[in-house]
Amino acid sequence: MTDATPYTPPKVWKWNKENGGRFASINRPIAGPTHDKELPVGKHPLQLYSLATPNGVKVTVMLEELLALGHSGAEYDAWLIKINEGDQFSSGYVAANPNSKIPVLVDHSTAKPTRVFESGAILVYLAEKFGAFLPTEPSERAECLSWLFWQMGSAPYLGGGFGHFYAYAPEKFEYPIDRFAMEVKRQLDVLDRQLAENEYIAGADYSVADMAIWPWYGALVSNLVYEAAEFLETHTYTHINRWTNQIAEREAVQRGRIVNRAWGEPKNQLHERHDASDFQNRTQDKLEPAE
Repeated sequence: MTDATPYTPPKVWKWNKENGGRFASINRPIAGPTHDKELPVGKHPLQLYSLATPNGVKVTVMLEELLALGHSGAEYDAWLIKINEGDQFSSGYVAANPNSKIPVLVDHSTAKPTRVFESGAILVYLAEKFGAFLPTEPSERAECLSWLFWQMGSAPYLGGGFGHFYAYAPEKFEYPIDRFAMEVKRQLDVLDRQLAENEYIAGADYSVADMAIWPWYGALVSNLVYEAAEFLETHTYTHINRWTNQIAEREAVQRGRIVNRAWGEPKNQLHERHDASDFQNRTQDKLEPAE
């Protein structure tokens, strides 16, 4: 299919509120709050405001992994941010994250509460705070951070590019789908080659690089996002699939992936998390593989 009517950009772009498909109501060309509302604060120093999209899952997996290691200081409250209802545009949320995206973490254990936004920054902050999942040897640290930033730079092509035009755009056109499918296939090949020679993304050890990449690319090869596995032939990336399933077996990952999840099977949902006991009725059955 090709574009029936070629598009000529106007001299000056104008915002069409109705254009944008499924997410048109939450996208806008300006920043700042739309309404006054403070963020809730729970009993733990670490306060997370999020949704179980791939970027949100990165952080809840990290927190659950830290708790599994025995870091009691990683106890946290996870508050549900309903992005389709505009929670991310409240005055309290914008004060914590001026970019109005999920997730955002506020650490109340510091003299002045520390806000951390952007999922990759949150992973690094927590890794350094607790001394876990980020190597300290310079070359190993550089390798790990390189893969973490690879994911942060690649996600817009996977989610905002391929995912939008293939799954969410109000109309489907050949050029953008082909363009972004090609890039996503290249990214999958990059990962598959890396995992052919390494157990985990950055080497022999599980790290923040795995936590960042798994919620996106693990979900893609498992057909849990965009329903594009057949289109992209994700079954051919054998090393990514091996790694995806390996990560999915981790108990902390199984807990982290359901926090702030408000859709799908009830057993795979935990809208808010304020204590480890919140999982008791939701982890008895084996969860689905990756997302």
